[in-house]
Amino acid sequence: MDGELELKTKKLKTEMEKKTTLKEASNMGKEWNLLKVPAVLREIESRFCYTDIWKFLHFKGIEMYGKKFRLYEEDLAVILQLVSGVIKDEKVAEGFSLDLEKGIMLTGPVGCGKTSLMNLLRYLLPLDFRHRLHTCREISFEYSRDGHTAIHRYTKGSFSAKRFDPIIYCFDDLGLENETHHYGNSCSVMAEILLSRYDYYHSFGMLTHLTTNLNSLEIEKQYGVRVRSRLRDMFNLVAFPADAGDKRK
Repeated sequence: MDGELELKTKKLKTEMEKKTTLKEASNMGKEWNLLKVPAVLREIESRFCYTDIWKFLHFKGIEMYGKKFRLYEEDLAVILQLVSGVIKDEKVAEGFSLDLEKGIMLTGPVGCGKTSLMNLLRYLLPLDFRHRLHTCREISFEYSRDGHTAIHRYTKGSFSAKRFDPIIYCFDDLGLENETHHYGNSCSVMAEILLSRYDYYHSFGMLTHLTTNLNSLEIEKQYGVRVRSRLRDMFNLVAFPADAGDKRK
C-alpha cells in the first residue's frame, strides 16, 4: 500500500511540474494584460522581460497556492535578487553584487514567503534544470529510515544520470530538523550534507539553495563554525527585512 501511495504521489508531482509555463501564461490575454506590475520593472535593462516574469510568478502562485496569493511590491528587491540569481541574469545580478556561481541562502522571519518564492522560481527554468526543493525535516526523517543512504542521495549521488551534471537542491527551513538517529547512531544530517556539498561545489560546481529563519550566529551555534564558514563561501545571502510580516495571516 505504501508503494502504491508513493507512486501516486510521484505521478501527481510530475503533473504539477508540467503545469503552466511562462510562455503559456503570457498568452492568457486580458487577465495577463490588466495585471499591474511595479513601474520600476519596465526600466530594467536586461535580455529578460521582468514584467512578464512578475506576471508569471503572480499567476503561477495563484495556480499553486490559491486565489489569495500575491506578490508584494515591498518585496521587490528580494524578488529581483532571487529571479536574477536563478535565471542567471548577469546584468541585474551584478547590480546586487550576486555571484552567479554561488547558490542562494534566503533568510527571513516565519511566514514572509521564503518557501513559496523558492518553489515558484523553479518554473522559470526548463524542467531538467530546476532545483529540487526538500524540507530539512523531511531529509532528517529519511535518515532515520535509510541511514547514510539518505546522505548519499543528496551528496555523492546528486548527479544527473543523463548528463552527469550536479543536481541543484533547495533545502527548505534549515534549522527546523531534529538531530536524528538510525539504529542508535546520531547524526547532524544537514551539517553532513552541507559539508559534503561544499566539497562538490568546489570540485564540480554543485549549487545548493537554502531557506532558513536562523541568523549567522544561530547557524554557528546549531551546526558549528565549520558549517558557518562554508556557507559564506557557497551562498549569496538574500534577506527579507527582520520586520517582514507574516503573509499567512
